[in-house]
Amino acid sequence: MLRNAASASRLEILDWLKDPVAHFPPQRHVDLAEDGVTARAVAAKLGVSRRVAGTHLMLLARLGLLRTKRIRHRVHYRRDEVRIAEVARMFEKGW
Repeated sequence: MLRNAASASRLEILDWLKDPVAHFPPQRHVDLAEDGVTARAVAAKLGVSRRVAGTHLMLLARLGLLRTKRIRHRVHYRRDEVRIAEVARMFEKGW
C-alpha cells in the first residue's frame, strides 16, 4: 500500500501542499494554507484530469497523509503534518 503511495505524482502533491500559497493560485472564500486545495487545482498543476488528481488525493487521504475539508460543495485537501511525521519516524526506525 505504501509502495503505491510513493508515486512521483503523489510525492509532488505532498511537496506542493507544504506551501500551497506558493504553488496554487488564490481562491475566493478559501485560505489555501488553512483549508487546502481542491482536486481541480491539483489537476491543473499536474496536467491531468480532475478524476486522476482526485484518485491521487483520495489515496493520500486514506493513508492519513492528507486531511479533507468540505467547503461550498468542494473537498479541499491539506497535509496532516502529525501523521506524516509519524510515518517518517517509522521509516527512520527501520520499519
